[in-house]
Amino acid sequence: MQKLTATTVFLFLCITSSSSQSLSPEVHKFVKFDAPVIALTHVRIIDGTGAPAREDQTLILSHGKIESVGGAVPKDAQVLDLPGYTVIPGLVGMHDHLFYPVGSGVFADMPFSFPRLYLASGVTTIRTTGSIEPYTDLEGPGTFAVQLHELTGPDDATRTVNYWLDEGIDNFKAYMFITPAELSAAIAVAHKRGAKVTGHLCSIGFRQAAQIGIDDLEHGLMEDTEFLPWKKPDVCPETPDSTESLSKIDVQAGPVREMILDLVQHHVSVTSTLPVYEMFVPGRPTIQQRVLDALSPDARSSFLDNKVWVGDSSVIQKRYKMPVSPWAAAFKKEMEFEYAFAKAGGLLLAGEDPTGIGGVLAGFGDQREVELLVEAGFTPLEAIHIATSNGAQYLGEADRIGTIAPGKQADLVIIKGDPSHKIADIENVETVFKDGIGYDSTKLIESVREQVGRR
Repeated sequence: MQKLTATTVFLFLCITSSSSQSLSPEVHKFVKFDAPVIALTHVRIIDGTGAPAREDQTLILSHGKIESVGGAVPKDAQVLDLPGYTVIPGLVGMHDHLFYPVGSGVFADMPFSFPRLYLASGVTTIRTTGSIEPYTDLEGPGTFAVQLHELTGPDDATRTVNYWLDEGIDNFKAYMFITPAELSAAIAVAHKRGAKVTGHLCSIGFRQAAQIGIDDLEHGLMEDTEFLPWKKPDVCPETPDSTESLSKIDVQAGPVREMILDLVQHHVSVTSTLPVYEMFVPGRPTIQQRVLDALSPDARSSFLDNKVWVGDSSVIQKRYKMPVSPWAAAFKKEMEFEYAFAKAGGLLLAGEDPTGIGGVLAGFGDQREVELLVEAGFTPLEAIHIATSNGAQYLGEADRIGTIAPGKQADLVIIKGDPSHKIADIENVETVFKDGIGYDSTKLIESVREQVGRR
């Protein structure tokens, strides 16, 4: 198999534990609220279903669960009075690696900084969608990362998937150079044992992958090579950058529209990762101080150099043979595709993908993803629904997470402001509840200052 990587579903509480009795002293430093019963009063609720926000609500948390929405405050409850604040479900990050690019084709795990940043930003569940060196990831000729292990064919794919299933993995990811036979073998054994397969594909187009039986496709139109005139069957094109070609595609009619309907018919999801693409658009995004503060000096310097590079006119002219980068048009086209896919009935998922040229950081990128979905045309309530409920649905966890309802896990985000009207308020996270324990967002972020990028 040209690449298949185990992609864990990682339900985490900062470090490891969801029991207050077993939290280590190190974790306790970040705990803000920890009581058997907690009442959030006078708070605005966005429940993740897409329904309108409800004003001046009372939310009761009891022993790690949501006990009720409304009703009287129990006498023994710790009361948090929250006028002017909004509570949303914990974000479900569906392309949230634990690694970050550190140069020369090497990706390094960030086991110290990234869990803290995800939690601090309101991400209470992640699917890693690829894990560098869980024992080592799997790849073939053409690898983009030197750490990946080569596989040999369909039989090896079957053996490998079975191995990781035995290890407890329940999601797998196929990469760019996989063959149809290898992908088919991987999907067959995964489905037989109740697991799912997604893909960041190149040798195989989206419609072919849907026919093979894939469950999810990563990144969207930017990675679907089937519309490139020079694409050969079952081969990842050895091409110059295809961004210009993709920027001219008509999403609303013709082959792309047919592809969208085909994905919907086959119940194939698409994972949006707009933040990683935005970094390639000259002049976007406005670089936030919180990002620069979290990066190590070397990682910060590398990222800022890369941002200068993508906007350099001489680089653009040499690479694209034109004076203006095609990335702005391609980025807009990707947004258009994702909106059209969702409106056609497709299950759109939200992620961030902290790779590319750097600057997309755990958690911060998930918040930016929600903002970019709104820019793509979704309402703020729809964008929050995509980033919470849709991910839970895909993972088969909708009975526990993804929306605010009695009996569900108390995974909640307390935000100062009203993201239903001003989506940028989603960055104003002050407290994140995981299994009913409230963590201090500011302290978590401050604890990783200048740590991202350190190996």
